[in-house]
Amino acid sequence: MKRRTAMPALRFSTQTLLLQLGVVALVVLLSSAVHAWLTYDRLGREAESQALTLARTVASDPSVRAEVQSISALPAAPPASELLSGPLMAAAEGARTRTGALFVVITDETGIRLAHPEAERLGEKVSTDPSEALAGREVTTRNTGTLGPSAGAKVPVYAPDSGTVVGEVSVGYSTETISQSLARDIVPIAATAAGALLAGVLASFLLRRRLQRLTLGLEPEEISTLVHDQVAVLQGVDDGVIGVAADGRVSVFNAAAQRLLGVPDLAGSAWADAPVPAQLKALTRADAAEGEAVELVAGGRVLVASARKALHRREDLGWVVMLRDRTELQQLTRQLDAVGTMSAALRAQRHEFANQLHTIAGFMSIGQPQQAQDYLAKLAGTGPLAFPVDQAELLQDPYLQAFLGAKGVEADERGVSLRLGPESVVRGHVTEPQDVTTVLGNLIDNAVNAAVAGSAAERWVEVEVLDEPGINGGPGTLHIVVADSGDGLGAAMTAEEAEAVFAEGYTTSDRPARAGAGHGLGLALSRQLARRRGGDVRLLEAGTPGGPGAVFVATLPGTTEPTTAEPATRNPATESAVAEPGTTEPTTTKPGGEDNDV
Repeated sequence: MKRRTAMPALRFSTQTLLLQLGVVALVVLLSSAVHAWLTYDRLGREAESQALTLARTVASDPSVRAEVQSISALPAAPPASELLSGPLMAAAEGARTRTGALFVVITDETGIRLAHPEAERLGEKVSTDPSEALAGREVTTRNTGTLGPSAGAKVPVYAPDSGTVVGEVSVGYSTETISQSLARDIVPIAATAAGALLAGVLASFLLRRRLQRLTLGLEPEEISTLVHDQVAVLQGVDDGVIGVAADGRVSVFNAAAQRLLGVPDLAGSAWADAPVPAQLKALTRADAAEGEAVELVAGGRVLVASARKALHRREDLGWVVMLRDRTELQQLTRQLDAVGTMSAALRAQRHEFANQLHTIAGFMSIGQPQQAQDYLAKLAGTGPLAFPVDQAELLQDPYLQAFLGAKGVEADERGVSLRLGPESVVRGHVTEPQDVTTVLGNLIDNAVNAAVAGSAAERWVEVEVLDEPGINGGPGTLHIVVADSGDGLGAAMTAEEAEAVFAEGYTTSDRPARAGAGHGLGLALSRQLARRRGGDVRLLEAGTPGGPGAVFVATLPGTTEPTTAEPATRNPATESAVAEPGTTEPTTTKPGGEDNDV
């Protein structure tokens, strides 16, 4: 047996085309048939109307009425030869010849033909019922008589001197003539049908091409698979994905993008009117560099955004914008910077301890124990390594002490003195170190940069930190004020200019203080974090050229809580190993010492 080869299935677009062609052909044929029938019916009604008019004309002729009355008064109809040459026959044939009617028949009150196109029919009773016309009613009819099928009318003939019906006039037009008229009219009908069919076929081909373009030549099963894959991919990634179609509408806006930007689903809306940062819209401009990454702040997060052109077989599908969250990375980077700074401080401390031990060993080796003892007493009073932030004992929170100590070491390396203001008092401990680090670190970094770039001889940054206890022992508020010795932001800034300082991208530096840190994100991020907690970051004073510089104030509610009163425990790393002369207990260094912070 020969194996039968299965016929390949038609493509969906081909099936759609064939279906459309079948529907178009059926609609055109039905429309043509209905139009032809309506035309035939219209021609029939016109023939009936024309027959009625002619019948009325003949029946109202005074000579016809008088002649019919005179014949009706006779006991019997005249012979056919007399009727053939009579006036009624002449009147009827004259009217038929002039109008092209099939027949014009005149009868008496009994239905006997007094005039007929065929002479042998004279004197005979009509083949169709004349009763309605003889009863005084005008009627139109479509029937088949001795002369064939016709559309006609019957009208009564009244006596000249009374309203008595003395006969009737029957006029008819051949339906074959109507068919001939229809045949003449069918040519434009057929031409119209052919044109409609051609237009339908052309529209079907155009629709097929558009369908293929819209579906990118994919079959419905393939489109369904792509949709499932798209949903699985877009909803399963942590990166935000925004699709902008070529017509400027948002086609894709996944859940990660909604979360990162803090906006609802924007799919279907105009990209130009979307409530997203302007930096995102700038990435999709025609002159934008493809793949260029920018940093921006949105929803209290630092995001990295990039955009790429989407193409399919040279067809422009629009843009794809990718969003990545760098907030945690920046916080981790800041913490690593602090750890690195503290590690550098510890290494310096280790070297200092080694130098001090060598000095003591030198005194002992040359037999100078008293000088060694005096040197140890001096170290006990000053600490092994001077802490770069004075009055750190005002901050009871060890996290703030360590962080400010690290910032003090970093500032000291750049020639800037970091100091605590006299009003600084923190009695509780920090419960939200990440937010506090972000806000306080950004303000201090900006102040140190301003102090380094300033024209003042003495470079300094002053920080005041004050905690405000919460109600009924609840979470407290941390107030931060940061000032510097820089040249400020401008002595006469308006309220609008002061607000512009917190806009994304605002910076007074020609380049970032640290490679890869970006420009103009610190203040914007700090304000968003503070406002998200119900606080704020404001510019208190813009500063003046030559110093002092700008003063910023931050309020961070819910970031502290009271410290439970417990006996302080000694930290061996913060105590000197040598006792004061004449005592048996070792002397502890001051709380502001480096060891205490470490």
